[in-house]
Amino acid sequence: MESQLDRVLEPEWMDTFEEADAYDRMDHSAVNRAFVESLLALRTDQGTVLDVGTGPAHIPIELATRTRATKVVAIDAARHMLAYGRRHLERTGLADRVRLACCDGKRLPFPDASFDAVMTNSIVHHIPDPVPCFREMRRVLKPDGALLIRDLHRPTDRAELDHLVATHAHDADPTQRQLFADSLHAAFTVSEVERMLQAAGFADVTVTKTSDRHWTAQRAASV
Repeated sequence: MESQLDRVLEPEWMDTFEEADAYDRMDHSAVNRAFVESLLALRTDQGTVLDVGTGPAHIPIELATRTRATKVVAIDAARHMLAYGRRHLERTGLADRVRLACCDGKRLPFPDASFDAVMTNSIVHHIPDPVPCFREMRRVLKPDGALLIRDLHRPTDRAELDHLVATHAHDADPTQRQLFADSLHAAFTVSEVERMLQAAGFADVTVTKTSDRHWTAQRAASV
């Protein structure tokens, strides 16, 4: 069933100290572990992965911790988020395998076909029009590379949105609950994502709703 809620945009970049701090303090550990498990099911432990919209670098750290050979280039346009990421990398000792860079996902400064996998988690709902970002992901991904995109799914109506916030952010502070509610309202549906991926030139990516609040778009590596 398509959402009856109109999409309400969030700021494209969470680039204040307060926003970065509130996001970093939220407990995403279970979601991050599930995301990394999904990526590992699509590819082997080798090569270089691009993480678009890395935020405080929680997922690259989880991936590097779980693998031996994978290296990650993790980008974000929000400098305050990257500052938290650098602290986490220093603390975990993984700075030699995870490289942070400040850039816009719609204009990636990397050559064509330069990554073995491209991943992004919970960034698409921040982008007014994700198609240019999807085109860039396709450009820098090797033809046989893995793709994993996961984000929030816009609820059917306001009652479902309120239920999701009450269920998944009941122990968060008011700022964090509002961030979650705003993100749900800014999110896309499966059919919207399918149309955007096709417009970006992806012809072999499956999109499904994978939880009560997430959709996932993925393609396994072909080697």
